[in-house]
Amino acid sequence: MHLKLKTQYLLAFSSVILLTFCCLLFQNYLNYKSVAFILLLGVSIIAMLCEIAPVLITATLSAFTWNFFFIEPKYTFSVGSTEDRYLLMIFFIIALINAVLSNRIKKYEKQVRQKEDEQRVIQLYNTLFNSLSHELKTPISTILGATDSLKDNNLQISPSNKELLIDEIFKASLRLNTQVENLLNISRLESGVLQLKLEWIQMEDIIYSAINKLDIDNQTHMIDIQLPDNLPLYKLDKGLVEQILHNLLVNAISYTPEYSTIIISIQNERIVLDSHKEHFSDKLLISVSDNGEGLPEYALTTIFDKFYRIESNKSGGTGLGLSIVKGFVEAHRGNVHAYNIEPKGACFAIEIPCETSYLNRLKNE
Repeated sequence: MHLKLKTQYLLAFSSVILLTFCCLLFQNYLNYKSVAFILLLGVSIIAMLCEIAPVLITATLSAFTWNFFFIEPKYTFSVGSTEDRYLLMIFFIIALINAVLSNRIKKYEKQVRQKEDEQRVIQLYNTLFNSLSHELKTPISTILGATDSLKDNNLQISPSNKELLIDEIFKASLRLNTQVENLLNISRLESGVLQLKLEWIQMEDIIYSAINKLDIDNQTHMIDIQLPDNLPLYKLDKGLVEQILHNLLVNAISYTPEYSTIIISIQNERIVLDSHKEHFSDKLLISVSDNGEGLPEYALTTIFDKFYRIESNKSGGTGLGLSIVKGFVEAHRGNVHAYNIEPKGACFAIEIPCETSYLNRLKNE
């Protein structure tokens, strides 16, 4: 907890006044030595909350109030006995030591936190660097190798092999484009410059557009699309929703075995707010589920973190896809969460509150 310096000084004065007042109320039940422990407890609490200067003020004021109100002769700053003089001096020294040690401990904790933050940043940088070195280098190498083969006049390339090389260039370009798009999207999210371009969209078109971005020729997964009849139009950012679905599909394909089934389900939830005035609110519900091995329990709360990848996963990736999904969903004021389903598999569920319209109503507008 970080308090403003003015607040810390106010807290220091207030604590001494409050404790002194309470001790005066119960002075018939407390001897002056017990009061010293109570005031030292106040100094310790202030030392945990405030900087060194307010703590020193608390220690000094506590010593003076203890002397003035509780040490004989009372209501003077003189001390009657030699023992009480020593006690007052020890009280003041202990209060000062408490203040200095607490301040040093807080400085040490701050240094430890800074080191931990630095190590976390270095770890994230290394993770990103290692991921990008593989995810960008591989398609670039493929493109360069295939291009050199096509340009080499000494090689006699058959039309079928030429088609294979062109196909390799195309696939590598798609992979490279996906990684660059992820980096650009995460930069847009972190910079706070992301602005929604709302327009009326039909979810069926968005789904097929997201699927068409996949490398369909080499896919062994089955994609099952479940759409209800009479689904309304939604006022959303077309590009972001398409990217959300695309990233979820890529994630499902990457983390499930061959010939797995991926189900895309769309539902519209209508909540009636006022039945008399026909006032209601709509939610777009999107789920992308599979019948793979499911997600480890430890990953359910961290899977949307930036650069996070499940351990011992066979696929590569930069760990940005799902964090982009989360960012784009939250930009629409929605939420996304992951959970495991029975008998096996994982599901990513999205809820986005949005404006809806049916075709006949839209034409009237």
